[in-house]
Amino acid sequence: MKYELEILGEIAGKARPRMNIRTGKAYTPTNTKNYEYYLRQFFIKEYPDFKPIETRVNIKIIAYFNIPKSTSKKKEAEMLANNISPTKKPDIDNIIKIVLDAMNKFAFKDDTQVTKIEVEKKYAEIPKIYLKIEDY
Repeated sequence: MKYELEILGEIAGKARPRMNIRTGKAYTPTNTKNYEYYLRQFFIKEYPDFKPIETRVNIKIIAYFNIPKSTSKKKEAEMLANNISPTKKPDIDNIIKIVLDAMNKFAFKDDTQVTKIEVEKKYAEIPKIYLKIEDY
């Protein structure tokens, strides 16, 4: 079984849980919740009859970032040729966390099934995230 998606838009990383000082309870920041919901809705739109994978899972994630506006044409060409990678936030581990949390119970039953991950950050003219989720 394989799911493959290309989701347009700025990439958000998983933010740390915050603490409500009045109640003392932890909560997930709104931006994180919204991005997870966005990823999930896109998945459901692409695969309306999805069945969560029940075996071990391999995930490939490529996060494409906007090229900064002040970049020279020469440097932009190097970025698009993948000779220069984004070394900015969100951190790669937070990209993994938000994708796994968004796809949990949808693309696979539980994120403990994920035993292989390949992740890369690249520059592109249009920001997007590419996901390939498959059993192996």
